[in-house]
Amino acid sequence: MGVLLEIIQILLNVLWWIIVGQAILSWLLAFNVISLYNDTVRGLWFGLARLTEPLYAPIRRIMPDFGPLDLSPLVVLILIAILGNVIIPAIGQQLAI
Repeated sequence: MGVLLEIIQILLNVLWWIIVGQAILSWLLAFNVISLYNDTVRGLWFGLARLTEPLYAPIRRIMPDFGPLDLSPLVVLILIAILGNVIIPAIGQQLAI
């Protein structure tokens, strides 16, 4: 069972970096450093959106509308941190007993 928890931890870490990468890409797009007219950038942007949108949608339904400011990635990152740093280690300790 410890191996399964380690795999989940690795997947959470990968998801963390996907969300961070998407945030950086959104800043680069917002400040016109890169453009969606580039096929590579557009493919990367829509690929990341398809990966993360199922995580953001339930949070966006719950959170109030802040206009152009989207805090759902921040909420997902906080939830990933709680899962990876609190819940999974606690489960691992309970299984070791």
